Amino acid sequence: MSDVRLAGATRLPDGVWVRGRGLRHPRNDGERPDYGLYLGGHGLRARHEPSLTWPHDWVFWRDGLLPGDWAATADRLLACHARARAGQSVEIACHGGLGRTGTAIACLATLSGLSPRAAVRWTRENYHRRAVEVPWQRRYVSWFARHTAST
Repeated sequence: MSDVRLAGATRLPDGVWVRGRGLRHPRNDGERPDYGLYLGGHGLRARHEPSLTWPHDWVFWRDGLLPGDWAATADRLLACHARARAGQSVEIACHGGLGRTGTAIACLATLSGLSPRAAVRWTRENYHRRAVEVPWQRRYVSWFARHTAST
């Protein structure tokens, strides 16, 4: 595992670094990630796609809701984590950087063995106090932990 990290990155409980951010906030650091995973609907993608000049993927995930395809999103999150573990600098972002991004970071925190509840608490303490904004996002973290434990 590498100590590669972007400015503003969060160190997950397993030692992997991931930067979470809101796309509405400009990147003032000049750092480009090696890979990005972006969470949003068609409008967010259309607005930001031209500026994302590095390798990246999009997950269809509307604001305040859950991913359109839970299993495919879990696969993208696992792949993102694997990239970070292998030493790539990665970021995960949605519009505001709290609900969807916080949920994704909480999901990744479960990979270290934290329970879903502990992962949400950890994310709020270490990433942003308002991360994982709504109850159904906590439900996705629980599903993710069960899903990845069985694969």
